[in-house]
Amino acid sequence: MSNAQSPATSRRSERSRQAILTATRELVSEVGYGKVSIEAIAARAGVGKQTIYRWWPSKGAVIFDSFLALSEVTGQEAALPDTGDLAADLRLVLRATVAEFADPDFERPIRALNIEIIHDSELAIQYREKLAAPVDEIKKARLRSAQEAGQLDPDADLDLVLEFLYAPLFQRWLLRSGPLTADYADSLVETTLRAFRP
Repeated sequence: MSNAQSPATSRRSERSRQAILTATRELVSEVGYGKVSIEAIAARAGVGKQTIYRWWPSKGAVIFDSFLALSEVTGQEAALPDTGDLAADLRLVLRATVAEFADPDFERPIRALNIEIIHDSELAIQYREKLAAPVDEIKKARLRSAQEAGQLDPDADLDLVLEFLYAPLFQRWLLRSGPLTADYADSLVETTLRAFRP
């Protein structure tokens, strides 16, 4: 007898998996990372606990996967645009980032995750290795292309360039210290390119 799933079973499995990931993000937003339980996730998703344990070995694993899935949905892992105009490409990306942080479905779970990262060094390592570092490499690939095209200082430290672009935005969001607008995103791009022009 074949162990392969039928198309209908595969669709049901994928629906269950997505329901679990969505329920997990909702619960983290509502009660905090530390108070989420496998039982609560299962109840919210409408599945049995064993369904969760079939795919994930622990609560931490399913919670972290829920954030990885969110980054895929919002397109953070896609390559940055490369139209040949670095300023225009960065404005597009920074404006999209601002829009994401203004979206409650994205903002609430990411804020909860960041609070937990402050207190959980192992989670911070996982976040850096599995999500932040790969995304940064994609961004740096676009910046290297700009260096080769003479649009960016060839000796610029690309990690520092990314910090110039994103750290003020992240701090403003984290501390709720000011509005996140398209104009603000544009000003970050302008200031960064002025600092690192050839």
